[in-house]
Amino acid sequence: MSGQAARTPAAARCPSLARLGLASVVLLAGVYGGFIWPRFRRWGAADEELAGPFPGADLISGGTRGGTMAVTIDAPPAAVWPWLVQMGCDRAGWYSWDRLDNGGRLSADRIHSEWQQVAVGDRWLSMPSGRSWFEVAALDPERFLGLRAPLRLDGRPFDPAGPRPRFYSDSSWGFALSELPGHCTRLLVSGYAASNPQALTTIGDLLFWEPAHWIMQLRQLANLKARAEGTHPIAGDVPEPAGTMSGAGVG
Repeated sequence: MSGQAARTPAAARCPSLARLGLASVVLLAGVYGGFIWPRFRRWGAADEELAGPFPGADLISGGTRGGTMAVTIDAPPAAVWPWLVQMGCDRAGWYSWDRLDNGGRLSADRIHSEWQQVAVGDRWLSMPSGRSWFEVAALDPERFLGLRAPLRLDGRPFDPAGPRPRFYSDSSWGFALSELPGHCTRLLVSGYAASNPQALTTIGDLLFWEPAHWIMQLRQLANLKARAEGTHPIAGDVPEPAGTMSGAGVG
């Protein structure tokens, strides 16, 4: 009996199943890259908002702009800003999925006066463990808040004032506010990033970080909108807008 004749029906099906699996992967990749991925990167944003400049380009040397998400809030920037400047794991939380990014502790549902004074260089914990943080890199009250996270690929922060490590991710997370007619706010969220090795980090972004960011950011925008538009108890008097116009990247 020859080797060809000895093949079982299951063995004969293997090449067909392999081709079917490969075709399925190609089809899914095409749908993801052509339809889902572009939506991740521009949720709620208009064409002109994507094409126009976004503050903070000079915060990240060699950085490229990432995705942009946007929401219109039925409240003026003065009512949105206090919610933004009190963010942080060790402060008001991130207004997103608290079990995932705030150690299960609920994000604040009121404005806290003790968290309103913010300055460039402040660090807001990004993890409940305190292992990493966002640094306030740019601050223009009621107009722009820029956060920066310079990280080694193992998740440990590095000092952006010194040389970058061999493998790293250096990114900004910006919140740009503009006042619309009717005392409304247009909130754009975007940022810039540089990394090495770029091929590896691009794959990670495509398969995990961009979808994860979309899920968390969408939740945050919805909660920010609800808080700023609603009536919430105030823990003490809210001072004047936090910070002074300072930091790189404000335009």
